[in-house]
Amino acid sequence: MKDDRGGQILLALLALSIVLVPILNSLPPDSALYLPTYTVTLIGKYLTLALLAVAVDLVWGYLGILTLGHGAFFALGGYAMGMYLMRQIGDRGVYGNPELPDFMVFLNWQELPWFWQGFDQFWFAAIMVMLAPGVLAFVFGALAFRSRVSGVYLSIITQALTFALMLAFYRNEMGFGGNNGLTDFKDLLGFSLQSDSTRIGLFIASALALAFAYLLCRYLMQSRLGRVCVAVRDAESRARFMGYRVENVKLWIFTISAMIAGVAGALYVPQVGIINPNEFSPLNSIEVVVWVAVGGRATLYGAVVGALVINYAKSYFTAELPDIWLFALGGLFVLVTLLLPRGITGLLRPKEAV
Repeated sequence: MKDDRGGQILLALLALSIVLVPILNSLPPDSALYLPTYTVTLIGKYLTLALLAVAVDLVWGYLGILTLGHGAFFALGGYAMGMYLMRQIGDRGVYGNPELPDFMVFLNWQELPWFWQGFDQFWFAAIMVMLAPGVLAFVFGALAFRSRVSGVYLSIITQALTFALMLAFYRNEMGFGGNNGLTDFKDLLGFSLQSDSTRIGLFIASALALAFAYLLCRYLMQSRLGRVCVAVRDAESRARFMGYRVENVKLWIFTISAMIAGVAGALYVPQVGIINPNEFSPLNSIEVVVWVAVGGRATLYGAVVGALVINYAKSYFTAELPDIWLFALGGLFVLVTLLLPRGITGLLRPKEAV
């Protein structure tokens, strides 16, 4: 972490994109430099997924916890934002009910559930975006880490957690839209989600959130806490013998990581226009681990690179090679693992770097 050239490049590129993307989007459509709003939204979505990858790298790269359940925290943040957006629809829904979302009217719900109360206020939704995944991570971590569950067993439990949540959210009686989830959003803070300016604003918010999360994680990992995290990762028993409360270190870093994932989910939902139980799928969490591995663990910026490269490749292969795109992505992962064991960013880093 002493040489943070990669991080400096990342922050510079994010700052440059915040300036250039709105300018390019405002050019005439017939200009060679014109950037369509669709592309702006696609880049914004990639940045939210990169933010999720940073959250995973924080716990996997620096604590050695291979989490296969961060998709759950991402989805919870997304649902919190989706609930706010649904409340903003009001009487503009299909059934014209000013209080109940359309799916509740369709299912003959008579009143708004208690856990939907308050989501008509943005400040409340913003708090829940971080509080919901943070509380879940804290409770889960307190039980798992203080029981000294680790290794593959912890990975399996995190995967079981997100799978259980996926099954629960599929149920209509849970009050989250069931299989269809939450969609047909109209406004965010009074601004139409279909307007170009709102899309630009969401892109800028995603870029700023990624930059802030990177700086926060970098600060934590360069502090005394970060050195303890690396010690726990490399020799947990020795760190415990030296008197460190290993379970507390794991718990707080895991909770912070979950809250970052929740923010990523909240920024993702208004840009894609839907949130449903598929976001809880364990496969999504496994994909994030692949992004981090391809980009390079324990770098933070490597997670961003991996997320952007893999998701761009996914978009390209699904359009150009729809029948074999999964094999192409798998082949990319195998090649990087064999030829670049330290990830793509390993080419830029000295071997002694953490």
